[in-house]
Amino acid sequence: MKQARALLLATVIAFPAWAGGDSSDGHTHAAPEPLPVGTLSPRAAAATEDFEVVAAIEGKKLVVYLDRFASNEPVTKANVEVEGGGLKGVAGEIAPGTYALELATAMSPGKHPLTIAIEAGDTADLLTATLDISPAATSEEHIHGWSERIVWIVASLLLLAAGALLVVRRRNKSKGI
Repeated sequence: MKQARALLLATVIAFPAWAGGDSSDGHTHAAPEPLPVGTLSPRAAAATEDFEVVAAIEGKKLVVYLDRFASNEPVTKANVEVEGGGLKGVAGEIAPGTYALELATAMSPGKHPLTIAIEAGDTADLLTATLDISPAATSEEHIHGWSERIVWIVASLLLLAAGALLVVRRRNKSKGI
């Protein structure tokens, strides 16, 4: 009987250890804090031997970043025309190598092919890119890992074994063995 009590006492004492301690060490069983998510605006990129272009939706504008492919130098005073995905117009320069085109309406989710015509000095080029506007991501619920499940399974089996041992001891004692 002393062994059964000792086993039961050890099991009861060990349960808090399996639970991971208290919350003073930063460990809790509450839902984890969501990770900070840095969302990128929808983007499209294209390059030729003369130019490199990145187009991004920023607010209610399509912003086009235009650089020389060989030197990564911003291209200034260029004529940048954008067509496709419901857009058509000339993007105006807002900073060196940065051009913007106002969006009349918000673009719908999906993949939108864009054609970007560039004239800079005596160089002209036509680039194609696909602007991918993905629908907003949904948050995922917390999923329990295998290690957490194994701890609970082992604890449950130990508790059942302790209970079975107590029952066997009591039967043996009542039979006088």
